[in-house]
Amino acid sequence: MAFQALIVFTLACLCVPCYSNRKFIEIDTFSNDVQKGNGKPVFQEQWITQKLDHFNGADSRVWNQKFLVTETYYRAGGPVFLMIGGEGPINAGWMAMNPGSAWLTYAKKLGALCLMVEHRFYGDSRPTVDLSTENLRFLSSQQALADLAHFRTVIAKQRGLTNSKWVAFGGSYPGALAAWSRLKYPHLIHAAVASSAPLHATVNFSEYLEVVWRALAAENPECPLLVKKAFDTLQERIKDPNNYDNITKDFNLCSKLQIQSEKDRAYILDALADNIMNTVQYNNDNREFEVREHVLDTNCTIKTVCGVMSDASLGDPYYRFAAFVRLRTITHLLKPCVKDLTYNANLQDLRNTSYSGPHGGGGRQWTYQTCTEFGYFQTTDSPNQPFGGFGLQYHVEQCQDIFNISAKTLYAGIDQTNENYGSYNIRATRIVFPNGSIDPWHALGITSSISDDLPAIFIKGTAHCANMYPARAEDLPQLTLAREHVFQLLQKWLKEK
Repeated sequence: MAFQALIVFTLACLCVPCYSNRKFIEIDTFSNDVQKGNGKPVFQEQWITQKLDHFNGADSRVWNQKFLVTETYYRAGGPVFLMIGGEGPINAGWMAMNPGSAWLTYAKKLGALCLMVEHRFYGDSRPTVDLSTENLRFLSSQQALADLAHFRTVIAKQRGLTNSKWVAFGGSYPGALAAWSRLKYPHLIHAAVASSAPLHATVNFSEYLEVVWRALAAENPECPLLVKKAFDTLQERIKDPNNYDNITKDFNLCSKLQIQSEKDRAYILDALADNIMNTVQYNNDNREFEVREHVLDTNCTIKTVCGVMSDASLGDPYYRFAAFVRLRTITHLLKPCVKDLTYNANLQDLRNTSYSGPHGGGGRQWTYQTCTEFGYFQTTDSPNQPFGGFGLQYHVEQCQDIFNISAKTLYAGIDQTNENYGSYNIRATRIVFPNGSIDPWHALGITSSISDDLPAIFIKGTAHCANMYPARAEDLPQLTLAREHVFQLLQKWLKEK
């Protein structure tokens, strides 16, 4: 999934838009929020009170955090599985039993109670009245981890689960949170499954597009070369205003291309390249079960990209690239045309501090986290990738333009993140790191085992969070084996004290 091109990326594997104004309620079940199967509740929506600032004892302000729970597979004495929400609303599809995502399959076999917790400032979990920069200072991975620790403590006490073994699950940014929850709160979290987890924070994530190149080349060695030729031509044509009408038509932009600054140029180039970037990141995944409207058609894959780019009947590579963008816009994004806001127009949207604003669902919040903690900016600064025109400076200046966060502050925040969590040198026990070779995010994750208790599972040919999705007949054998490997580790670790 991806926000507009100005948003550096989206990691979450667990989101679908929804809204609720419910306050904290001690009674568990809301009749209109309970999915039913065979006459009994499958999951329940609940709320818990959290501190606004866990690291300031003098601040007594609180807020209500949303979570979902299912006891369908729970057996007395079984473990507790905690699925961590990320940079978007939590998606109840991950609590559905048919088809069952991987963690529910494990829960059924191991008799686990399943809980899914929404991340502060995303979805319905709103600690403050708006998303002003002043309020967003309470949005951080450290506060989110403290939320999880308090959640674990309170729920364990309420449900008599203090001595139960809790296992954290997450994919992408929540995967990192799963690993870090085990690192920071080993007395509360017994083990963690950190899927596609970027553990290394970096301002210049140029490796992202290098993986995109390799993923395309694995399908067809000529494919990334053709993409590069297409993008080189686009970069050249976009310099001349006389070409704007043709570019608008070629890429089916919703309105005539308007470029009034270098940032406008970088913005549109980033937006168009994003069509291939996201196709690679989510290549051939199994998101249909989430019932998210913008992923109803997941047949747009790397094979599609390279098939279109190899079709000489469409014209030179530039026109082939344009044809792919049009195809993906209609069949995958289900939109009639390519939205082509200018940098300044999108900037105004990101400056909107309302939860109901254009990026209030997660775009503004996640951009803030990248500007203060993670960076992760997918730049074209490496020569070993197919795109150009949106380098590091373009990304860094966004933090200044949106939040008035300087480059110095940005770099300091990234350094602090790596210092706090250990980056690639994380030291803990009972954490497994599944990653896919096609997923660009594996470049920031653990792909080689650190120790027997910190194993990596590197899955050749799979993309972002692939091991988390429900199994299907067409899964690669190595993906099936990866899911089984995780299960074997869980069996082993749950026997350990």
